[in-house]
Amino acid sequence: MLQRSPVGRIGAYPLGEGRYRFSVWAPLVERVELKLTSPVRRLIPLTQDEQGYWQGEVEGIPPGPVDYLYRLHTAAGVVERPDPASRCQPYGVHGPSRVVDPHFDWQDQGWKGIPLSQWILYELHVGTFTPEGTFAAIIPRLPQLVELGVNVLELMPVAQFPGERNWGYDGVYPYAVQTSYGGAVGLKALVNACHQQGLAVVLDVVYNHLGPEGNYLGDFGPYFADKYRTPWGKAMNFDGPYSDGVREFFLQNAEYWLEEFHLDGLRLDAVHAIYDFSAYPFLQELAERVDALEARTGWPRVLVAESDLNDVRLITPRKQGGYGLDAQWCDDFHHSVHTLLTGEKTGYYQDFGQLEHLAKAYRESYVYSGQYSRYRARRHGNSAVSRPGSQFVICIQNHDQVGNRMLGERLSQLTSFAGLKLAAAALLLAPMLPLLFMGEEYGEVAPFLYFISHGDPNLVKAVRQGRCREFSAFAWRGEPPDPQAEETFLRSKLNWELKEAGHHQVLWKWYQTLIRLRKTQPALQHLEREGVEVELFSGSGLALHRRQGSQSLLALFNFSPDQPATYTDWQGGSWEKLLDSHETQWLGPGSSLPAKSQGDPVEVPPYGVVVYGQNR
Repeated sequence: MLQRSPVGRIGAYPLGEGRYRFSVWAPLVERVELKLTSPVRRLIPLTQDEQGYWQGEVEGIPPGPVDYLYRLHTAAGVVERPDPASRCQPYGVHGPSRVVDPHFDWQDQGWKGIPLSQWILYELHVGTFTPEGTFAAIIPRLPQLVELGVNVLELMPVAQFPGERNWGYDGVYPYAVQTSYGGAVGLKALVNACHQQGLAVVLDVVYNHLGPEGNYLGDFGPYFADKYRTPWGKAMNFDGPYSDGVREFFLQNAEYWLEEFHLDGLRLDAVHAIYDFSAYPFLQELAERVDALEARTGWPRVLVAESDLNDVRLITPRKQGGYGLDAQWCDDFHHSVHTLLTGEKTGYYQDFGQLEHLAKAYRESYVYSGQYSRYRARRHGNSAVSRPGSQFVICIQNHDQVGNRMLGERLSQLTSFAGLKLAAAALLLAPMLPLLFMGEEYGEVAPFLYFISHGDPNLVKAVRQGRCREFSAFAWRGEPPDPQAEETFLRSKLNWELKEAGHHQVLWKWYQTLIRLRKTQPALQHLEREGVEVELFSGSGLALHRRQGSQSLLALFNFSPDQPATYTDWQGGSWEKLLDSHETQWLGPGSSLPAKSQGDPVEVPPYGVVVYGQNR
């Protein structure tokens, strides 16, 4: 571990009795002044330290919201900008920043987190999860999530973005909580309520780029790298000159979310776009800082990386030469299930579509572990077989895989009801960490579309054109919905009333039953590699064996939509049926599979799944 520089807390915060402290990193700016705009108007010179931080304390500020800007004096002239570490942007991304009192009346003192191996995640977008689109509106829905059985809420990014409609990946103030969602107090109230009901909370954060509108970091210093570029704009400067200040900005940001908001973890967006070739990578330093915070606070914090590199070094312990992150998203599982159910073979789906791909995902997590990828036209990935399944988050739907389709179709629009039950079982019986995407559990039919509310017409035009280019690899025809239109956003809101009746209600109970099975069966709680065996049978069948101690579970899947698959390879003893998707209670036609098996052949119906258990 490198020696940490003694950098104080950046941003603005109250000291009590009308006193406030301000600190901003601007190493190449000639002079910085603090411009107070409310409740008094005042211009205060700041003092620069040897590391490029401009700081100052202000006294005698009367009660009321404290709004401010920084006046930057450079060779090119004078500009006034909001604080890069602003905690609140009440007037939007271009207006003054506001000081936020960090105090909150927390009521989660007994909370100690949930072990990573037990996580069942539920990803949601704050703006479309409820009609109101706020943190406060989520709280009354929490009992339904607890009843379902999920135990980790994963929030898509909430850092301040332009306008009121956005996925969150266009955020430009990494410390400020989106005002239209309810701001910092609203987020803390949500986390507090989640912990009181036994739910952990993970926040999606973006450290690989900033959005284009309201992005003023470049005026303060060399936050961006000239030598790298992400698909979404300039890359952050994590390894060039002055990169220490950039890294500290994001390291403190992670600590801020985890400590001040009592979050249980962070999902790190697209770490493959964090370009850093230094000897001490940012991701490793981040993991070490979070470990130190965990030791200081006494309960676990988790870092989950999103990466399409299939590089096990991300989650390999630092003592073994890795970065030491706790877990990562693993898209290979999604692609394997999706192609089997939909037959899609364009874009990155061209690398999948065989039942053996899903079998390897169960065995090793990465399907591509060094072999040739047609989509990438090169070899891809390395082996993850040395790491346990508890380090891999998998899904059958998420915001990317749904929202980056041209029409935002959910799986409910791409396969049959039997296919939905099969996919849910494939996910929740897997020896990895399952993630559900909001509404998936009852077969939501509303699309999840890409939406924005930018104020710059030229930027809006560029986004429209960019979305069309993204879809070209998938050969989708037609025009995508206008991302700037409010209607696109409104169409993406959940229809909660669906879950109360018909096949939607049955699907919800199916998910609930699978989650309960996962929580109560020891073999399903064991996520080590040695407890998992997979075999293919009868052309379209996959048998997943899960073992722990004296218990064995056997899940038989049939991925043919019209042909049965016969399984014969029982491993002795008596087996009891625990779950059967073709029973009438699950709106199946009725099942002929025996309640107990002594090893006789069983015929798994088309798009069917059956689970048998054995205790010795």
